[in-house]
Amino acid sequence: MNLSSPDPITYLDTAAGSPAGRDYKERFLAALDVRPGHTVIDIGCGPGTDLPRIAGAVTGSGRVIGIDNDPRMRAEAARRLADWPHAEIRAGDAHDLPLADSSADRARTDRVLQHLADPGQAVAAARRVLRPGGVLGMAEPDWDTLTVAGDDLETSRAFARFTAGQVRNPVVGRQLVRLATGAGLRVRSVDALAVVFRDFGTADKVLGLRRNSARAVEAGCIAAASAESWIGRLAAEPFLAAFTFYLVTAVR
Repeated sequence: MNLSSPDPITYLDTAAGSPAGRDYKERFLAALDVRPGHTVIDIGCGPGTDLPRIAGAVTGSGRVIGIDNDPRMRAEAARRLADWPHAEIRAGDAHDLPLADSSADRARTDRVLQHLADPGQAVAAARRVLRPGGVLGMAEPDWDTLTVAGDDLETSRAFARFTAGQVRNPVVGRQLVRLATGAGLRVRSVDALAVVFRDFGTADKVLGLRRNSARAVEAGCIAAASAESWIGRLAAEPFLAAFTFYLVTAVR
């Protein structure tokens, strides 16, 4: 079995295009309350998945700046923004944003803090670039809540534990309120969404059911026979998996 990670751009587009991805992104944009004329910073913008919608929301009187440290992501984001002259892409680190103090009305991070060395420093950096009254939106999963329905409860739990362990900050979703208040922000809204998968194929792409179960076998966390039987039954039977996703907005 191929244990290599999927192409990151394809993975991000697949996750964003899934029913669960579309749902939380709609909610996230609404909670951020982007308006015409705003300057919006997308921290860790990736391939620019959300930038065209944000650019449309701020209109030509506003400004959108996507920041990412990956040259390939920046190139793809710039391609997707070719028709939006009031949007730009910059190289930068979420821990030390290449922006002036108090220069933005809105800032957002979407599934970025889970991967960072110091999420608290990144939240503090976002606060620095916000104007007084500016809003930071954060969207993060809590991988410790991942459940996969199946009659082999032991293997399902072992898979969930192993998958959470592959993420640098697997429970950062539940820590967003603490991180925001620790940075001197006032929490405005908190939503906990159940991200539900009913289709095995979509869940396999987003959660890496085959890939991560095979890795768990290699790591000695799941027996090979158990993993093979577990995957076979999940693919053949009515499927259900879910985890909790947190959307938090906070005001400077």
